[in-house]
Amino acid sequence: MSDHTIETARESDWDDIFRLVRMAFLYEHSDDMSATERKVCEIDRTLVARRDGELAGTSTIQTRQLAVPGGLVPAAHITSVAVAPTARRRGILTGLMRRMFDDALAAGEPVAVLWASEGRIYQRFGYGLATASLGFTIDRTEVSLTVPAPGGRLREAEPAALRDELVALYDRVYRQRPGWSERPPRLWDYRLADLKEWRQGGAEMRAVAHYDESGTIDGYALWRPMRRWSDSGPASEVRVIEHVAANPQAYIALWTYLTSVDLTKTVHAWFAAPDEPLLHAVSDPERLNTRLGDGLWVRVLDVPAAFAARRYTTDIDLVLEVTDAAVPANTGRWRLTGSPTGATCSATGDEPDLSCDVRALGAVYLGGTALTTLAGTGQVIEHTPGALARADAALRWYPGPSSQEVF
Repeated sequence: MSDHTIETARESDWDDIFRLVRMAFLYEHSDDMSATERKVCEIDRTLVARRDGELAGTSTIQTRQLAVPGGLVPAAHITSVAVAPTARRRGILTGLMRRMFDDALAAGEPVAVLWASEGRIYQRFGYGLATASLGFTIDRTEVSLTVPAPGGRLREAEPAALRDELVALYDRVYRQRPGWSERPPRLWDYRLADLKEWRQGGAEMRAVAHYDESGTIDGYALWRPMRRWSDSGPASEVRVIEHVAANPQAYIALWTYLTSVDLTKTVHAWFAAPDEPLLHAVSDPERLNTRLGDGLWVRVLDVPAAFAARRYTTDIDLVLEVTDAAVPANTGRWRLTGSPTGATCSATGDEPDLSCDVRALGAVYLGGTALTTLAGTGQVIEHTPGALARADAALRWYPGPSSQEVF
């Protein structure tokens, strides 16, 4: 018999929720952070586990759309998942996750996404690693761009002064970038909040925008200076928070700016894509000091709805046999028929061309992970010769997926 209950949170639970999350993720207490986090927390989509009258676990969903190959899909953005250290190994996390799956499906969200503090936890719930994050620590004194300087103009300003333009550009660009998420007003408030607790010793957030020859904004970067001096002089760092560009001209202009700020020696960026164009636009790529980490994890909750919602690089018509221990409705055979302009996915009794667990479907869903890669570890099995290569070609997408923010 369970020694805890799981239920929807109440407004009066907020202080306990924030305390539990803060303790789990090793934050210091901050009234400003509590107030800021409360503004983006959807209490009616937040769960709490109670044990002996005390809060023992919590999780929440942000209601947002996710960009996928060729379109947008409602996605449960899962965050603030925490279990009290004194209540571990009692099935609380499993209970929270299963309940969130049910709630997301009831809300018409065929996929769930999250950032994992520990990936090994979420793979057992059917999540697959769908994006990778490329990090740069650029030695700017040793790196120069090798492409011509573009036209247009740059403008420096406080982020708040540019907010309307940033919002409009981001809303236009994110739709074409799988893995990027819709950002409603409350989440723009959060993005630009710039609390001292988030600065890690740096100065306030700054913004630089690029405008094309007609005066229309087509790119921006949010960044912060990390002021440092060494015995030999200035050694400060440009820490890139967000880089958004609608075209190559804005992309190069912004990187030219970020790698040429006076009194700085390094440029640190984390949320770059594995296929980041900058890798091929500098004099010495080794001096970018790249490192690869995990990004967004995807959990397919409704196989037919999820795969009908995205588009495909080439025509595809095959049968997938799927197993899913946590969402039994996904287990079965599904005929996927898709193209660059539309798709359908429905149950079938035909023999499978490929078979896999639902975790593999999450990994390939955004078009960045190759089915052939997963097949190399036995996670995807080919039953019809040639089906793997055809499916791989159809599922891949350009630009490849990436993630702009941890939510």
